Amino acid sequence: MESGTIDPMQIEADAFLPTEYGNFRIRVMVDENGSEHTLLSVGLDDRTTTPLIRIHSECLTGDAFTSLKCDCGPQLKASMKKVQEEGCGAIVYLRQEGRGIGLNEKIKAYSLQDLGYDTLDANTMLNHPADARDYAFCAEMLKSVGVTKVRLMTNNPLKIKGMADNGITIETRISHIEGLGSFNEGYLSTKAKRMGHILPFVFNE
Repeated sequence: MESGTIDPMQIEADAFLPTEYGNFRIRVMVDENGSEHTLLSVGLDDRTTTPLIRIHSECLTGDAFTSLKCDCGPQLKASMKKVQEEGCGAIVYLRQEGRGIGLNEKIKAYSLQDLGYDTLDANTMLNHPADARDYAFCAEMLKSVGVTKVRLMTNNPLKIKGMADNGITIETRISHIEGLGSFNEGYLSTKAKRMGHILPFVFNE
């Protein structure tokens, strides 16, 4: 390995984190670009069942500021609760804000949404792909703690493909629908109609 290159399998920090949903083990791993990603887990060391996994991309507006424009905050909280209830699982928290375009560009896209454009068109108008996220490092994070088969909480087929393409077996997909409301109807409709998300309710009609 060249000097200065970060080994994606290396755990940079490891501690325990008490939360309102229960006690988690929190581990930080740094990718080749220097981005810090987090594995929040419970029960992985002595598991007897396939772990329940949620891949969650960072959303400052939803996760921290409780934005109603998306469903990210409620999805994160629900996944923490469900993993604790299962007793074996993890949330992989990826630093891929705004579907991978970063916070600054995401807020620019929000301004276009305020003018009536949907989330996909707003991204492409700013010369970004509809979804710029990558799941290769996520798969390496899971493998680094011995997880190669998962029960995946997701509505996004690209996450399923991203895991499978990078050596993680999906035992089953578990629907993860949270945080529906009047402010994010258009956002969720675009996910279903234009991005292929599995949302079996009115937005698919």
